Amino acid sequence: MNKTIQHITERIIKRSKNSRLEYLEQMQLAEKNQRSREIMSCGNLAHAFAACDDNAKNKLTGNSAFNLAIVSAYNDMLSAHKPYENYPDQLRKAAEENGAVAQFAGGVPAMCDGVTQGQAGMELSLLSRDIIAMSTVVALSHNMFDATICLGICDKIVPGLLIGSLKFGHLPTIFIPGGPMETGISNEEKAKIREDFAKGLISREELLKGESAAYHSAGTCTFYGTANSNQMLMEIMGLHLPGSSFVNPTNPLRAALTAEAVKQLIEITSDSHKVPLYKIMDEKTIVNGMIGLLATGGSTNHTIHLVAIAKAAGIIIDWQDFSELSKVIPSITKVYPNGTADINHFHAAGGMSIVIKSLLEKKLLHEDVWTVKGKGLSQYCDEPFLTDNKVEYRTGPKDSLDYSVISPIAQPFDPEGGIRLITGNMGVSVCKISAVNPKNRFVEAPAIVFNDQNEFVSAFNKGELNKDFIVVIRFQGPKSNGMPELHKLTPMLSILQHNGHKVALVTDGRMSGASGKVPSAIHLSPEAKDGGILPLLRDGDKLILDCEKGKLECLNIDEVLKRTPVEAPEMIPGTGRELFNKVRSLISSSETGATIF
Repeated sequence: MNKTIQHITERIIKRSKNSRLEYLEQMQLAEKNQRSREIMSCGNLAHAFAACDDNAKNKLTGNSAFNLAIVSAYNDMLSAHKPYENYPDQLRKAAEENGAVAQFAGGVPAMCDGVTQGQAGMELSLLSRDIIAMSTVVALSHNMFDATICLGICDKIVPGLLIGSLKFGHLPTIFIPGGPMETGISNEEKAKIREDFAKGLISREELLKGESAAYHSAGTCTFYGTANSNQMLMEIMGLHLPGSSFVNPTNPLRAALTAEAVKQLIEITSDSHKVPLYKIMDEKTIVNGMIGLLATGGSTNHTIHLVAIAKAAGIIIDWQDFSELSKVIPSITKVYPNGTADINHFHAAGGMSIVIKSLLEKKLLHEDVWTVKGKGLSQYCDEPFLTDNKVEYRTGPKDSLDYSVISPIAQPFDPEGGIRLITGNMGVSVCKISAVNPKNRFVEAPAIVFNDQNEFVSAFNKGELNKDFIVVIRFQGPKSNGMPELHKLTPMLSILQHNGHKVALVTDGRMSGASGKVPSAIHLSPEAKDGGILPLLRDGDKLILDCEKGKLECLNIDEVLKRTPVEAPEMIPGTGRELFNKVRSLISSSETGATIF
């Protein structure tokens, strides 16, 4: 194992000693009482299986079969989750064929950031993760279950499902993906259409036609944003079946993998092969997730989510861990917005099999971890194929099939990881450097300060931003307004950069997995509403953002610190946001997971 990775892992284990021990004691106590149906009253049990057929009732009465809980984030608003509509029937059938019972335990909320982007509802997006976690706990609280099936793909949904499931970590748990939609227009073409609309060169009708050609069917969006980063994480952390993350919904292999997942979950629920979730989600698995994120240039959202997920398992990680890992983890993939390929191209080039194989060969991943396939991550170098309508695993490709998408690890796209920690006299933040051209990674320019992205859009439309500057968008942190993503800025900043201006973004808000080619120091902590420096900044303050060196500095800091801070804007009620007022006041900083737990 690489010495730096080993050192960081040992540091995390030491740092987490007390909290991890407390978590394990809770899980092991729950494990002793796992077959809780034996001690349930007849009234409890009758309610629980009243709607089941006689066969299922007989199995559950005598504890002769495992009962699998289905927790789903299905809804029609998320193209990625649309395939889940019929999964419960598939899962119940697969369970019955393998001598088990599957019950739909509960649904969790699942909002689409693509729908709410730039709208008031986006202010609920990050907050929904912890609501999803609590909803998962409610679903599992009936205490009728021997194992858990989680159906979720997008943004806050997978982290929320996992955080909730970890509170029932004594149960074996598997995540089942739905797969990405097939490729539409290229991501480059989509980006150009958005920029052309921002320039006023095309109509709204033409913009909608382009967007619809990109997002055109059921399945996950094909760029490498948070949704597909979630899928990468579930696979590299051993919670998906190997090779299952990026199989299209219409591929016959997809349905076979779904049935195989049920079969495998039953296998690891049996007394002889039992692998509870708490056994999989240990310090080494968390480190593997961080490494996967860095090696693939994944979503910056996971610098928040992984911290919160780890915390739910009693494990304490921080951004310094990310930063130190980044120095020894090469960037070996280029998937939009880090390149031109989409996730289908990545999968065809060798996908997760090649990524995991490459990292293992260079001793850059912990191999000795538990997964839903049992002990050892090397099983995830294999690939699934459909043979006689059944899943058959074969040895994966020896090398990338397209070096422009997945590089040889000896000749990486960048010797360091795709996400950088940014520090300095303004606080601590992160940057998705893998998407930024090296020539644009250093900007020294005066600040232009706004309190929300709509103010920026207005200034752009008035032609006031045709110059070098670093835009500061403040009061966008979790305590201020729930930390919405700020994608309205991307096309306009890209235009200014294309026109030759040196531009950058500094914010306590988010840009997510779609963080683009403009250098951006995001998730700035402490945030504006929590003692941060942003309320003290004014137009014209001299700032430096150096993504290569990981530095964000205010050059006239002594003058800035003498000022009276600007008051935070009042929260505007509507879209139910007022129901979350107390949640925002309780939420932790971005660096500590932006969580209420």
